[in-house]
Amino acid sequence: MNLGPLLNSQDHSPRLPTLAVVVLAGLYLLIGVTGHDPWKTEDAIHIGIAHGFATQDEWRQWLVPAVAGEAWPHTAPLYHWVAALLGQLLGGWLGFHAAARLATTVFGALFLFFLAGAARSFHGDAAGRIAPLLAIGTLGLLLPMHEAQPAIAGLACAALAWWGGGLSRQGKARGAPLLGLGLGLAFLAHGLVGLIMAVAVLPAPMMLAPHSHQFRRDWKGFALALLVALPLLAAWPWLLAQQAPGFWAQWWQNEFAEATRARGLPVSRHFEQLVWAVWPLWPLALWSFWLLRRQIDRLLLPLFGVVVTLAWFLSGAPRSLAVLPLIVPLALVAAAGADRLRRGAANAFDWFSVMTFSFVATLIWLGASAQSLGWPPKIANNFAKLAAGHTVDYGIVALGGAIIATLAWLLTWGLRRASWRASLRWAAGVTLMWVLISALWLAWIDHGMTYRPVALALKQALPQGVDCIERGDFGHAHRASLDYFAGIRTVAAGRQPACGWRLTIAERNRKVPDGWTEVWQGGRTSDRKERWYLDRRVD
Repeated sequence: MNLGPLLNSQDHSPRLPTLAVVVLAGLYLLIGVTGHDPWKTEDAIHIGIAHGFATQDEWRQWLVPAVAGEAWPHTAPLYHWVAALLGQLLGGWLGFHAAARLATTVFGALFLFFLAGAARSFHGDAAGRIAPLLAIGTLGLLLPMHEAQPAIAGLACAALAWWGGGLSRQGKARGAPLLGLGLGLAFLAHGLVGLIMAVAVLPAPMMLAPHSHQFRRDWKGFALALLVALPLLAAWPWLLAQQAPGFWAQWWQNEFAEATRARGLPVSRHFEQLVWAVWPLWPLALWSFWLLRRQIDRLLLPLFGVVVTLAWFLSGAPRSLAVLPLIVPLALVAAAGADRLRRGAANAFDWFSVMTFSFVATLIWLGASAQSLGWPPKIANNFAKLAAGHTVDYGIVALGGAIIATLAWLLTWGLRRASWRASLRWAAGVTLMWVLISALWLAWIDHGMTYRPVALALKQALPQGVDCIERGDFGHAHRASLDYFAGIRTVAAGRQPACGWRLTIAERNRKVPDGWTEVWQGGRTSDRKERWYLDRRVD
């Protein structure tokens, strides 16, 4: 049976407008990045690191990421360098944390651009236009794309490497340098995990497309990619070995353990994360695999990338951030067949998008009504309990933007039938959801998530001249928030001579330890269990 006409029944659709992709990407990337404080956990930590860089004068101090003055050997520095520079440049206008968070927007834009180039180099122009839509619609990317997150820099650099690999496979001279540049920067952006995102495309110069006649240049391209990558891979470690050898040894030990240590067999949580975090990439990737099963050479490198990153994810902790390395190769597989869905499947996906995001938009508007008008009363009561003391004051810009976004969504219901309509609608739905949350719920979320009031209250409770505060059960985000909002730094317990003050976080009704007297307690209104206690040592 000849399935060609059935499979390609949508191949004569009108071309996906590039302007539509650019506008959608701009809204997705920019909305919700500013307008709120650093939040626990990743956001506060990475803004704290960038703020630490920005307040240092000597270049050597920019080599070692630190949280509240203490070295943080769990990240590579590229993202934080860019965030610190943006914070210095735009912080007076936006506030340092909002300006620094724009680093995610910059790297996110580069990621979408490079991913489009990679998809185009592997599968053609149509795939290059649809790949950014698939990334925008990937649920696991939504929050990382709008917080201070070095993994987005890693994705951008990995996508650059894949673009270079696709061009190399076509025998184009600029492919190998781009491949090497992406590999080197991926390491500088996200350490060994960044290399895991991109390493599968390294053989590309030795796998020229079947129609190419430049086989003799394969090894030269491979060597050129390595020559470009190696200085970038070696520069920061070499400088660290000279200036901070202890930090370098600790950083390398942590990175190697994170990248290579198997922690046991996959558990159900791994598969739960995969199902939602890379939706809708994985069903589209399965379709592409089936569609091109007789032309599997077109998918060989991206499939290899999926295998490498999937093996790394399944051997580690089942966290949503750990899914991110899968996104580039999986998107490249999915882009090959996303605009060639069978008509019935495309219509089902399209209908699911319309129903899902229309329902979600209705819920968000209902929540806004509950916050501002007190109706429905039960929902309003829940909002009030979760953020006690929060007052709603919608501005013209926020409310107008939410209305315009909702009307624009309703207009998409009239989109003409096209092979890319389902992908565009899903990406538009994710963007609508985020725009509405940012416009109508962001102030409420920020009220419950920020540590600013706690840090400022603690600063008022401390006498002048206190320079030694011992910490108890304290998280890294807590330390970063205290340092950023109030300039308060703590030291680990056991320091000699002992500190006269101690700050701990515990549940309510804790027992004051012997030898100490409680001076202050506080906490976020949204967290009834987490309570901060400041104690003074009894002389």
